Amino acid sequence: MSNTLVISIDAMGGDNAPEAVIEGVARVAKKDDSVFFFLFGDEDKIKKLADINRLPDNRYKIHHTTDVIKGDAKPSIAIRSGRESSMWKAIMSVRNGYSKAVVSAGNTGALMAMSKICLGTLSGIDRPAIAGVMPALTGPIVALDLGANAECNSQNLVEFSIMGHVLYRVLFQAEKPTVGLLNIGSEETKGRDEIREAATVLKGLTDKVNFIGFVEGNDICAGKSNVVVSDGFSGNIALKTIEGTAKFITSTLKETVRKSFVGSLGFLIARPALNKLKKKIDPRMYNGAMFLGLNGISVKSHGGADAFAFSCAVEAAIRMARNDLCNKIKTELKHVMDVDVPDISGEA
Repeated sequence: MSNTLVISIDAMGGDNAPEAVIEGVARVAKKDDSVFFFLFGDEDKIKKLADINRLPDNRYKIHHTTDVIKGDAKPSIAIRSGRESSMWKAIMSVRNGYSKAVVSAGNTGALMAMSKICLGTLSGIDRPAIAGVMPALTGPIVALDLGANAECNSQNLVEFSIMGHVLYRVLFQAEKPTVGLLNIGSEETKGRDEIREAATVLKGLTDKVNFIGFVEGNDICAGKSNVVVSDGFSGNIALKTIEGTAKFITSTLKETVRKSFVGSLGFLIARPALNKLKKKIDPRMYNGAMFLGLNGISVKSHGGADAFAFSCAVEAAIRMARNDLCNKIKTELKHVMDVDVPDISGEA
């Protein structure tokens, strides 16, 4: 297994676990025979599902545990009582060097807290953020924070901007990606104090970060900036609004087509183009967000992910691991943060 990439899976996390999780893993295994999976959870359930989905015995190992972090569990409680859970053990396998990444569709707050404790944060980073890739008119964009930190001070937003800039460079080999702060207007006087304070600092780092100012909600999918930065509360609402809109468009299109013969005929003619559109806006394609700022790869899948969506999250983790993302981020982060960034958190 010296040349095999090992990925740890929290098999019991998520609304559709373990069924969707194991089917998703099996989908990836069929496409990539160089990946080995550590599956953490109920052995009997996992083994049965692995056999149903024809996951070869030599492609996985089950680490049995019956403890599961509940979806509504508070992070503090999950940390105190969840040391034997599938989530904790999967993260610890990365901490101990047995695997290169962990993927879970479980409780976001618990996954963030556990990942931060087990893996630690990069030097100079106060809070990790959930960073994900979204489709836009100009190409894929990186957005963060998508839900890890409901409240952020200006210092956090500055750090998120730097990390988002670095992540985009690493993922898309862009020399100078643009960075924008999500706000309720583009004017400098708009928004909460912490957003305006963060903008002031970022303007002083233009030789390191290509900050273009504020962007609004309608600018996200337009691709006005390569990186969109916000607190986790606003970012999560924006993400789910975009996902919901995409589902609304596809559902409405299907309903309209089915209502008439002419619509069905038109669909057949336009089917190749519509399939491309569906693939581009399908939120499942972009499932798999990274906790950016940790000393290890921890990937959060959408809690309601189906098998296909979960497989996309696993594939995202594989790409990050194979591209040595953490070490590249460390190198780039050191370069970008090699400036005097003032403490604007307002704390003593």
